[in-house]
Amino acid sequence: MRLVPLLSLLVVVPLTVAGCVGKPADQNAGQNADVKEFTLTIGANALAGGKNENTAKWTVDHVIPKFVEAQKAKGVTATVRFEGNGADDKDYKTKVALDLKTGGGADVQEIDGIWLGEFAQAGQAKPLADLVGQDKVDAWDGWSKIPKAVAALGDFDGKRYGVPVGTDGRVLYFNKKLFAQAGLPADWQPRSWDDVLEAGQKLKTVPGVIPIQLNAGTAMTEATTMQGVLPLLAGTGKPVYDNGKWQGASRNLKDVLGLYQKIYSGGLGDPLLQQEAKGRDKSFAQFAGNKIGILLESDYFWRSVVNPANGVAKMTDRDTAVGWAKIPAQRAGSGVGGQDFVSMSGGSIRVVNPNTKYPRQAWELVQFMNSFDATKARVAGTPQITVRSDVNDDVLKGDPMLSYVSKEVLPITRYRPGLAQYTQISAALQQATADVVAGKSPDDAAAAYQQAAVKAVGEASVAVD
Repeated sequence: MRLVPLLSLLVVVPLTVAGCVGKPADQNAGQNADVKEFTLTIGANALAGGKNENTAKWTVDHVIPKFVEAQKAKGVTATVRFEGNGADDKDYKTKVALDLKTGGGADVQEIDGIWLGEFAQAGQAKPLADLVGQDKVDAWDGWSKIPKAVAALGDFDGKRYGVPVGTDGRVLYFNKKLFAQAGLPADWQPRSWDDVLEAGQKLKTVPGVIPIQLNAGTAMTEATTMQGVLPLLAGTGKPVYDNGKWQGASRNLKDVLGLYQKIYSGGLGDPLLQQEAKGRDKSFAQFAGNKIGILLESDYFWRSVVNPANGVAKMTDRDTAVGWAKIPAQRAGSGVGGQDFVSMSGGSIRVVNPNTKYPRQAWELVQFMNSFDATKARVAGTPQITVRSDVNDDVLKGDPMLSYVSKEVLPITRYRPGLAQYTQISAALQQATADVVAGKSPDDAAAAYQQAAVKAVGEASVAVD
């Protein structure tokens, strides 16, 4: 109940939710489909002059006037308002959930993709087909421009709930200067975990270099899970959540923890770095300072960390000194779906509020916000990966690394399960890697993880070989 006074302090502009009423979703599909006048609201955790300011500005300055203009050309009068927010993500999630539960909330809502399953199970999000009709959902031509793997961010239990807004991809970065000193190729592309370890052994011959930085431990929090355990699990062919169950102390998890052991007990990684509160930031600085050979990270690392113009760990020679490669499966063909290479991504999605009075019009607005022109306007000339391949082809043509992620990585990526229990599972996985780095065997670390997982989600929800 402590969140109630917190939520009362949140800044919301405006507070009116003119389009929303509390009517069951299955009665909404054809509701007000042909009206000539309607009002909608757009909600996002963005605020002019505050958090995610660019999103707020794009919504107010581009989306709303352009959409209203397009409706006017059809003889329809549309009024669209933006509900801006600048809260902490956790508080914002609570606010959105309460709004939806009580029959309110914005007609079009942007939420973190990892919340989708939780919202769907609570009835606070509904499949698009239930809200507007399957034919209307399938008719949107934008689906053909979004890779199937990326579109899956908006899916839950085999049903499509929303449209992805943005995404990213994870790769192996490597320092070409250190690779040259170690006798490794500038076009390196490992095809198995053994290939990565072999490169690490060669980098070990270069004085003062940490061959491999693979995020581990609890200090690095979610970075350990997303830039470590989850892509590696995908490389074994068994994701962390599958067929309604969380992975337990399986052979797959033990293999992942075994790789951590080989890296950190074999002198290929710095075990102390994983324990430091600012260890991830330190690893960024070390890579930029030519002290780390191989690093698993997202495209954020390229855009915002080693960016020579405004990065937090600038590399003036980034464009020539930094290489990238797809993350290999444990061995060729062993990845999820028989893939040779794997990745993990994050992102948010836009959903239609089940409470909306105007579901068809809200779906039109979602399509408009995810159109080529609107998506291109959102990135505003700044190289950034979007969910649309046609926009990426246009705005990323001058950036080979981001183009690579768009073309090579997004089609093979995976997303975290959007369930409330994920945070507890993630924490247990982080602890398992910490245990291995500290010297515990993979079997013992997996057993301890299994106990934590069962405690979090119940024995019936945890799968073992």
